[in-house]
Amino acid sequence: MAKKKRKTGLAPGTLVFTGNKKVEYPNVTLIQYDREGELLESHALDTAPEADDKRHVTWYDVRGLHKVELIESLGNRYGIHPLVMEDILDTQQRPKFEEYEGAFFFIVQALSFDEAELRIKTEQVSFYAGSGFVLTFQEDEADLFPGVRERIQSSHGRLRKRGADYLAYALLDNIVDHYYVVLDQMEEVMNQLEDEILSDPSRKIKSKIHSLKLQSILLRKSVSPLREAISRFSRSESTLIEENTRLYLRDLYDHTIQVMDTIETSRDVVSGLYDLYLSEISFRMNTVMQVLTIISTIFIPLSFLAGVYGMNFDHMPELHLKYGYYLLWGLMIAIALGLVYWFRRKKWL
Repeated sequence: MAKKKRKTGLAPGTLVFTGNKKVEYPNVTLIQYDREGELLESHALDTAPEADDKRHVTWYDVRGLHKVELIESLGNRYGIHPLVMEDILDTQQRPKFEEYEGAFFFIVQALSFDEAELRIKTEQVSFYAGSGFVLTFQEDEADLFPGVRERIQSSHGRLRKRGADYLAYALLDNIVDHYYVVLDQMEEVMNQLEDEILSDPSRKIKSKIHSLKLQSILLRKSVSPLREAISRFSRSESTLIEENTRLYLRDLYDHTIQVMDTIETSRDVVSGLYDLYLSEISFRMNTVMQVLTIISTIFIPLSFLAGVYGMNFDHMPELHLKYGYYLLWGLMIAIALGLVYWFRRKKWL
């Protein structure tokens, strides 16, 4: 929150990086390909290499946003509006889609799940695409698009035969597909928690359920705005989007709906786990109380007999019997066994 306050009072469009520095040096990768099969690829650190010509589809992949000058140089090269560059550097943005003259802008949240900490990690990824080019910006150095790179490397793939709009779709689809991985990981943790609850509902499980509940809320907040953004993207009338790409965009929107449905189901499962935890704790408590009650019930008549023959009256005939002590013990044992037998007949034991 402290870094957000640095923008207070600044003019709109002022470029200030508001996130955390996650890489020592920004990593910029340039990939170019065309529909005739030619593929060019170059890597650079700290700078953005120049694209060769207009015949290729150009993809700049920028990892690390703390060097404002790099973002500004790319923005000036492709005519990116200052407000867009401001949003790229402001890593607290919600998913959205915006259209500009000759380009469109997308912000999504890339997600990963840490099973050890039961925590979802979010990373803002920005897309700026225009005629023949796509720019992607992310905070971390991890490669979010290895599958897309492999498809570009393959000269037989559909990706090499399409334009920049299809590349933007493929990159978005890659991130949405990874949501399923996160949901599968969370589902596996929930199944493990269910088994632990049924075997040993400890206090640690309660904290794990609470963590999962918070992560489900975070997951919904990260994905819910994306549904509307992709809907706008699929319904866009921009001439940058080819007609044969729109079918894939509608399919991407369907995937987003499925992800949202799965998230809602996961939230219900987490609530069900908490109810199961409370039920199991209550059941175990009732079992303990049942045993204690039965023990108390057995000892009530025994305590009565002990109390009667523990009174200090002189005229108590039974006290002078030769085998009175043994008879009393036999009576007490018979009563205890009789009560246990009766409890078992009633299925209370």
